[in-house]
Amino acid sequence: MADPTTTATVPTATVPTATLPTGAADTATGPKTMDAGKWANKRVYLRLVIYTAGIHVFAGFIMLLFELGNRHH
Repeated sequence: MADPTTTATVPTATVPTATLPTGAADTATGPKTMDAGKWANKRVYLRLVIYTAGIHVFAGFIMLLFELGNRHH
């Protein structure tokens, strides 16, 4: 992984400036951020697992409420 504090120069002959998105001054693929790399991907996957588990717990709670409400009829 490249050091985000260094700047890489991209020759304009190989990459036309019209194809670069706005703000892509650091690299040809876009600006470097401190989150770029494996750690950001791990955080995304961890968040995905937490949200998925939370949604299942919430759905189970709603189903429990329906079951408890159904017993009174």
